Amino acid sequence: MRFDLVTIFPEFFAGPLQHGIVRRAQETGLISVNVQDLREFTKDRHRTVDDRPFGGGEGMVLKPEPLFQAVEKLLGYSVGDSSSAAELDEPDTAIVLMSAAGKLFRQETARRYAKLSRVIFICGRYEGVDERVAQHLATEEVSVGDFVLSGGELPAVMILDAVTRLLPGALGNEDSSVNESFAEMGGGRIEGGASPAPTSEVVGQARALLDFPHYTRPAEFRGWSVPEVLIGGNHAEVAKWRRAAAVEKTRRNRPELIGQAK
Repeated sequence: MRFDLVTIFPEFFAGPLQHGIVRRAQETGLISVNVQDLREFTKDRHRTVDDRPFGGGEGMVLKPEPLFQAVEKLLGYSVGDSSSAAELDEPDTAIVLMSAAGKLFRQETARRYAKLSRVIFICGRYEGVDERVAQHLATEEVSVGDFVLSGGELPAVMILDAVTRLLPGALGNEDSSVNESFAEMGGGRIEGGASPAPTSEVVGQARALLDFPHYTRPAEFRGWSVPEVLIGGNHAEVAKWRRAAAVEKTRRNRPELIGQAK
């Protein structure tokens, strides 16, 4: 799978892309990552990528010309004056504009991207990006939360990481991407107490639970003990406890997700 990152700060990615799963995925050829400097597509000596917004207002807006040219170079063809990105003949490619005004990125979005062969990230900056980029170049506009960051570089890295770990072969244990927060879990709709423990046969029927709590050695630390059920050796009881603990943790930390779990 290929990731492209269009940015005015290419040096930003030198650190985040050289650690953990993302680094190993690059080393094994599972993914390739290309960082494209947006300023290479400017024509003035100051390498200007932004300008004042029409209608007045604070801040600067990223210009459409360099962004279109940068993405078109990556695609290998011109988008055209009247085309919409959704009409492009690239069914296995997503052109993602990182924006605080975008749709909220979720685990299901990560799973959808993991089925593609390529994702191009457009990293916004300043007050935003010329709307024609969102309308005619990007296939979608995405946000990682209801808050504003200085630019799209950090959110792009977060999404790249979330997608990479879903690719077959990225993790040492493939079940790690299933049995975790926001992964699909089996069981009935959660309204009150714990539902039946998930099994491999019913994984996928429900989602939106946070991961269950994890413990490791020592079994007792500063007077706090690991729940007895986890060291008793009864796998059925462990699974039941984990399901109930996941429900409780979700209810405590993200109660709005309880009604979404099915």
